[in-house]
Amino acid sequence: MNGPIQETSNKSSTTIKQWAPDDRPREKLLAKGKEALSDSELLAILLHTGSGKKTAVDLAKEILQNCNNSIGHLSKQSLESLMKIKGIGKAKAISIIAAMELGRRRQATTVLNDNKVNKSGDIAQFLRAIFRDHQREIFAVVFLNARNTIIHHEIINTGGITATVVDTRLIFQRALELKAVKIILCHNHPSGNLNPSQQDQHLTDRIANAGKIMDIQVVDHIIVSEEGYYSFADNGKI
Repeated sequence: MNGPIQETSNKSSTTIKQWAPDDRPREKLLAKGKEALSDSELLAILLHTGSGKKTAVDLAKEILQNCNNSIGHLSKQSLESLMKIKGIGKAKAISIIAAMELGRRRQATTVLNDNKVNKSGDIAQFLRAIFRDHQREIFAVVFLNARNTIIHHEIINTGGITATVVDTRLIFQRALELKAVKIILCHNHPSGNLNPSQQDQHLTDRIANAGKIMDIQVVDHIIVSEEGYYSFADNGKI
């Protein structure tokens, strides 16, 4: 006769405390749902493993402490700044940055209803989500069809906006490729100051005049910051 059936042990029959430290956040998510996890536990899943004597959760807690326990502050970290934390190599830093960017893009795509722009406030919210956490000035263009639906948005230049560094030809070449009939210019002011400069006005006028020749309407130029937004169209400057 065969002997008595022996019970086999498996991870599902153990308590969370018995799981390997680096497995606990993943198993907790499976057992209790994503809402049950703390920020450090979610971050530990991204890290996958710890370093040295630190578990992934220990390392995640240290990262958050370095960012004032703020996910918003974490999303502003560069690859280099993350890698200064002991135990964070390039692979872990890239995983964190990629996750933060996905969150930012997800927020941006849910701001507009069907990507349709009806007023400056609509596109401003969309742009603030895109530009959020960027520490340098970025110039981008939103391309629209005749129904004011966003076809595409693209960063044209990073790190200081002047008429000399924004290539007007590139903007309208891209508009023709996308069959866009309208465009919205946009850039951020990391300083928080929303007042347009003379360079901002000069650049707006130059691109708007070129648009008239190309029969592509420059609908607006919007400046965004954490303080709010400024619309050239709303203020009669375009």
